[in-house]
Amino acid sequence: QVQLVESGGGLVQAGGSLRLSCAASGGTFSSYTMGWFRQVPGKEREFVARIDRLGVSPYHADSVRGRFAISRDNAKNTVNLQMNSPKPEDTAVYYCAAKGRWNLDYAHWGQGTQVTVSS
Repeated sequence: QVQLVESGGGLVQAGGSLRLSCAASGGTFSSYTMGWFRQVPGKEREFVARIDRLGVSPYHADSVRGRFAISRDNAKNTVNLQMNSPKPEDTAVYYCAAKGRWNLDYAHWGQGTQVTVSS
């Protein structure tokens, strides 16, 4: 079973940049579709981006497309989220998640990392 640990969160100014990373262990990383989600207290968890097992088909939510970029390195068992030109409304706890090849949903989650964007 894969374990996920996020890092790279913190305080960033609007218009700056931040890179989140998620390190995976305990499973065959390349067999998982990987995703990033975010959640603000009192709101439902929101999909941010996902990337296929090979890393050739990234997909981003409309709210972040053109500003954020998901990538993965199967040799290093990591998935990243490059956040460019963040906005205050991007402030949230960001979670890394993994979906197995035969699963319909993301079954494995990290503990989350806080991102705060100041105006």
